[in-house]
Amino acid sequence: MKHFQAISRQYSDTSILMHEAIARKAGLSGTDHKYLGLIIQNGEMTAGELAKTTGLTTGAVTGLIDRFEKKKLVKRQAVKGDRRKVTIVPNIQNAMRLLEPLFSALQEKTTKLIASFSEGEIQVIEKYFLLAIQIMDETTEEINDRNG
Repeated sequence: MKHFQAISRQYSDTSILMHEAIARKAGLSGTDHKYLGLIIQNGEMTAGELAKTTGLTTGAVTGLIDRFEKKKLVKRQAVKGDRRKVTIVPNIQNAMRLLEPLFSALQEKTTKLIASFSEGEIQVIEKYFLLAIQIMDETTEEINDRNG
């Protein structure tokens, strides 16, 4: 078990370092890079929804969106009927133009790696990731609830 935990920790650390390197190459910070991924994955969302999803303050979300807007990765769109609310709309085309060249080799290598596993092994790996995600989500919610 200790060996598994050490490998899991190393995987997490290596992932952070790789994403930091990708982000730097794209002209983003590591956290901005991951938040951009969340925005792309979730699609249009209000600044308040983004703050709730990320745990960032509304001021930090404003700065994040300012940085993304400057790079033309998102645009702000006023919500009809409530000018105080703003929807963040990802510019998927610009984001992909920026990130795809940095991820293409990684995607190719990952695809080859996955192909090397049997269907049964893939199911075990998927089960681990899904349950680990659930634990991390629960932990995040518990921490945010205590600090909120």
